Amino acid sequence: MLVRVLGCSGGIGGNLRTTSMLVDQDILIDAGTGVGDLSLTELQMVDHVFITHSHLDHVAMLPFLVDTVGGMRKQPIMVYATAETLEILRAHIFNWKIWPDFSRIPDERQPFLKFVEVALGEAVELQGRRITAVPANHTVPAVGYWIDSGRGSLIFTGDTTECPELWEVANRIENLRYVIIETAFHNGERELAIASKHLWPAKLVEELGCLKRPARIYITHLKPGEGAITMAEIEECGDPFNPRMLSNGHVFKL
Repeated sequence: MLVRVLGCSGGIGGNLRTTSMLVDQDILIDAGTGVGDLSLTELQMVDHVFITHSHLDHVAMLPFLVDTVGGMRKQPIMVYATAETLEILRAHIFNWKIWPDFSRIPDERQPFLKFVEVALGEAVELQGRRITAVPANHTVPAVGYWIDSGRGSLIFTGDTTECPELWEVANRIENLRYVIIETAFHNGERELAIASKHLWPAKLVEELGCLKRPARIYITHLKPGEGAITMAEIEECGDPFNPRMLSNGHVFKL
């Protein structure tokens, strides 16, 4: 299994893209602006989209994806999320006001899009690949995802602040190799991070102290123009995991 980072920034501009990862050729984890860099052929091959939460930087390209390739495909694109997130997508995006409801186009029997509810802790198995919703703690209903090839696992936290339940799950994963975790703000923006339920370097190190398994740690969701200072502050904390900055195009092999 290959996991390719399409976008991992907390904003846009230049080569910055918001959150999305492509698993093999047919699965997206979130649908931020990085999806727009895929070719038309690559877009047509996406069969499944797993959404962590409803914020725009994680779903912005989902309406365009469905609109662009829906008529080129024989099967609908399956969109997986919790019941709360699906309700937000239906009410505020695919509502005929912001965007057409592609779960009813061209008709309800053969739509371009199907919504699939996933519960926390529920694994979706796709040709031997298991994707499981794991706990997250954010300002809207949110989850992360545990991606498991059978040989190795990756946890993507999505957007979160402190979340003891996440580490309880992670510590049970025997084949854990990678953790992609957000740190949206630097230490000087601690109050903003608390208000918006994101991590900052000092809190990140506290959270990683709950991880009892060896894993390579990658930092995502850095704010434009603040990546260097945030990573420097993480390094100053002397975390034994030695977190690295995630970048577009990075490929994880599981």
